Amino acid sequence: MDQNIYQFIDVKRIEPTKKNINKRKKQFVEIYEDVSDKQAKSQADRCLDCGNPYCQWKCPVHNYIPQWLKLANEGRIIEAAELAHQTNSLPEVCGRVCPQDRLCESVCTLNDDFGAVTIGTIEKYIVDTAFKLGWKPDLSKVNKMGKKVAVVGAGPAGLSCADILSRNGVDVHVFDRYPEIGGLLTFGIPAFKLDKNIIKNRRTIFEEMGVNFHLNTEIGKDLQFSQLLDEYDAIFLSVGTYKSLIPQFHDPKLQNVTNALPFLVTQGYKNIGLEKQDYDLSQIKNKNVIVLGGGDTAMDCVRTSIRLGANSVKCIYRKDRETMPGSKQEVQNAIEEGVDFKFNLQPIEFLSDGETAHGVQFHKTYYDEIKKEFITKTDEIIELHADVIIVAFGFRPHNLEWLINHNIELENNGTIKVSKQHLRESQTTNSKVFAGGDMVRGSDLVVTAISDGRLSGKNIIKYLKSN
Repeated sequence: MDQNIYQFIDVKRIEPTKKNINKRKKQFVEIYEDVSDKQAKSQADRCLDCGNPYCQWKCPVHNYIPQWLKLANEGRIIEAAELAHQTNSLPEVCGRVCPQDRLCESVCTLNDDFGAVTIGTIEKYIVDTAFKLGWKPDLSKVNKMGKKVAVVGAGPAGLSCADILSRNGVDVHVFDRYPEIGGLLTFGIPAFKLDKNIIKNRRTIFEEMGVNFHLNTEIGKDLQFSQLLDEYDAIFLSVGTYKSLIPQFHDPKLQNVTNALPFLVTQGYKNIGLEKQDYDLSQIKNKNVIVLGGGDTAMDCVRTSIRLGANSVKCIYRKDRETMPGSKQEVQNAIEEGVDFKFNLQPIEFLSDGETAHGVQFHKTYYDEIKKEFITKTDEIIELHADVIIVAFGFRPHNLEWLINHNIELENNGTIKVSKQHLRESQTTNSKVFAGGDMVRGSDLVVTAISDGRLSGKNIIKYLKSN
C-alpha cells in the first residue's frame, strides 16, 4: 500500500479527550482519557520525519522523537519504549507534565499551519502501553563495577542519575526525607496532572534494577553527610529548591495567607493516603481564593483550590497573558474549570486587620514599548477581596547546613557551584561530590532535572573509572 504523504493535511491535530468538566472539577485524577491504538498511530503518522528534527533539539534530553513516532505508527511499541528510555529515564512522566507547547511541539514543522504532532500524548501512550505489555529494562548483560554511590534526593534528577548508574553496574543507594520517591513529582505536582501510581510503578522498576531506596531519611538529621563521604565512592546531590519566594510586604502573622508549597505538599500527602499538617485544606471549601503568580505552580494551586470546593478562584499575574510563564495548556484547563485570570496587576500590600487578610491591593502595570519592560502605574490602585491568599512566586535554594565544612562551594544565589568543563560537568568543588537539578540551576522543569541527572550519572561513571 502506498504511503499517504499528505497525511498531515488529511488528519488534523487531535488532542486526547478530556473527562467530563463537572466530574473532573471534583476529582484528583488525570483529566485526559487514554488514546486508542488507532488514534495514536494516526497522529504519529502525521510526523514529516524532517531532515533536521527541530523537536529533538528543542527537547532538553534530545529524545529521538521522529524515530519513536515512526515505531508507534508501525505498532512496534516495545522498540519505541526502548528508544524512549535511551534518552529519558522517566518518559511516562514527561509525556504528562512537560510543557510540550514551549518545547518539542513549539518547533514542530507542522505547528504554524497544520498543528503540531501530539508528541507528548504519543510519548505517554508508548510507555503506558509498553508497561501493559510487560516491558522492563534488560540489565542481564550489565557487569558490576564494584563501586557504591549515594544519591541524595529521590526527585527526577536523583532518579535519573540512579537509572544511569544502575545500568552501568554501580551499587546505588538513594536517600530522601519523604516517605515515597519522586520528590515534588509525588508531593508537589497534583494527581490530576500526574497519577501517583505512575511513580509507584517506576519505583518497582528501579528496585528490580537493584536501586536501594532509604526513605524517611533526612541527611544532616537522620544521617550525617560525613558518613556518606566515608562509605561511598561518590555522591550525587539533587535535593531541589524548597524555600518559597515571598513578597516584601508579607506578614507571617496573617493566618489565611500561605505559600504554595505547604498547600500543595499537604494535598500531595493526602493523594497517596498519608497525613501532613503543613496546611489545613478545609480552609478552602466555600471560600474565595486568590493565587498570586503566573507559573505552573500557580496553575497547580488554582486547579487544586477548585477541587477542594472553593467558591471562587482568581489567579493574579503582574504582566500580560502572553508573557505568563505557565503552560498554555494548563491555563486553558484552569479557565475551563472556572478560574478567573486577572492580568497586569502588581501586588503591593495585603489588606488586613493585623490578624486576617481580607484581600490584596495592586498597582496596574503596562508594557512600555520604549523601555521594553512592564511599568507599574503607581497612580492607579486596584483592590481585590479574598478569604484565602496563596503566594506562588517560585522557589529558591534552602539552607543546607550539612554541606558546611565539606569543601562544597555555593554560588551567590545559594545554588551549588559545579564545574562547566567538559568531562567534569556537574562535579562540585569537592571532587567526590556531584550535583544537578534545581539545586544547581534554580527552579526549572522536570525534564531539565532529568537531563542533569543523566549527565551527572555519566560523569560519575567516568570519575569512578579513573579513581
